[in-house]
Amino acid sequence: MPWRIPLNTDRPTEPLSPDGVQAIHDGAMRILEDIGIEFLNPEACAILKKAGCGVNGTNIRMGRDFVLEMLGHAPETFTITPRNPDRAIPLGGRHILFGNVSSPPNYWDLQTGKVSGTWAHFRSLMILTQYFNCIHFAGGYPVEPTDIHASVRHLDCVSEKLLLTDKVVHAYSLGRERVEDVMEMVRIAGGMTREEFDARPHMYTNINSVSPLKHDFPMLEGAMIHARRGQPVVVTPFTLAGAMAPVTMSGAVTLSIAEALAAIVLLQVINPGCPVAIGTFTSNVDMKSGAPAFGTPEYMRATQMTGQMARFYRLPMRASGVCAANVPDGQAMWETSNSLWSAVQSRSNFVYHAAGWLEGGLIASPEKFIMDCEVIQMIQRYLEPEICATGPDDIAVEAIREVGPQGHFFGIEHTQDRYETAFYAPIVSDWRNHEAWKLDGGTWTAERANKVFHDILAEFTPPPMAEDVAEELRDFVARRKSEGGAPTDF
Repeated sequence: MPWRIPLNTDRPTEPLSPDGVQAIHDGAMRILEDIGIEFLNPEACAILKKAGCGVNGTNIRMGRDFVLEMLGHAPETFTITPRNPDRAIPLGGRHILFGNVSSPPNYWDLQTGKVSGTWAHFRSLMILTQYFNCIHFAGGYPVEPTDIHASVRHLDCVSEKLLLTDKVVHAYSLGRERVEDVMEMVRIAGGMTREEFDARPHMYTNINSVSPLKHDFPMLEGAMIHARRGQPVVVTPFTLAGAMAPVTMSGAVTLSIAEALAAIVLLQVINPGCPVAIGTFTSNVDMKSGAPAFGTPEYMRATQMTGQMARFYRLPMRASGVCAANVPDGQAMWETSNSLWSAVQSRSNFVYHAAGWLEGGLIASPEKFIMDCEVIQMIQRYLEPEICATGPDDIAVEAIREVGPQGHFFGIEHTQDRYETAFYAPIVSDWRNHEAWKLDGGTWTAERANKVFHDILAEFTPPPMAEDVAEELRDFVARRKSEGGAPTDF
């Protein structure tokens, strides 16, 4: 499909009554007022203490009136502009955007099976991220290249990402050095001065709370740097009902909302009006094994409920396309489809991990990436308004009159004028009958996706970047590597 920004014109699914929304809001406010959130960052604690919050060591309590006042500064919509302005993405309102899988340590394809992620795997998944126009932003590393040392991994990965894609990119909030390095690389790739970079959003970060009731040091540090420089922060608690959150989904959502709002309040205190979004990653565990489950009925309802709360607070929302399956099989696709469609139903604006995720986020797979893009493209087609157009040519009474009760519609002009674009055209689905499919080799979906993957790698051409800009980017990376990169624990 060509590049487009889909608009979700469907009414959102709202499982909560107005009283239910108020109950979750009141529960979240009681957590913030009476229990408090641990902020494991002294600077954040000092900022919130100065703003009038109750501070007891690392425990922060904040009143509901103050919370709502700070939330009132946050914009309902904002736009992130990457190095190619034609790839700018608007967040909020009815826009829905999809991103690549991010952060698995392992890789799987039909040739390799499950292996640790490498630089070559990272590059091939970045190529898919750029190639598919239904992927609107390049989130974190689509797989961790474990063959590159963590101190310089961000330098290699983000610089290569900026060369291979012209879409919006992301910084991991893992300490000051990594965040500032990524900001500088994005600035260089966009040919901007520091003032031009700071004037509007050009990248973003996502932070996760440490449920229950904690925000850690490096993520808060990275988020605060983003807020000060006007770059968006998505705050996404990771609440697994029955383990890291109450076993009831409304309780898990309430905890998630409280944790997210606490960090968003901090960012609005630092820079009122800085762009933020609230994320949901609330699911349940398998109560027999303790393993995370995704794409479940409970996951879908939690996403829908969080959508209601995001609209209540007038914040853009992030969801995810996730599954617990170990290979790109039927389970992988029904769980991911449930996840993606719950994002549509909840009117999410930013869908993380929309393509390529397996094993609860421990595996990235190119076959799964392409199979997920099939689903995402179907969702984009589903959202196109022309499907439901009702003009005279769409109602087609004259075409019906022409065919009458004895004919067919294949050969008439009305069909001939429209057949090439009338319906969704699949990339890996096979709509032939069993006999035709078998005669053509009888390949299963993952096998067809594998062939598409290798075809894309063979034909891919990176988007253009001026040579002087690319050289400046390479020089920056070389200098920061010579300085040792970012500190690590090993």
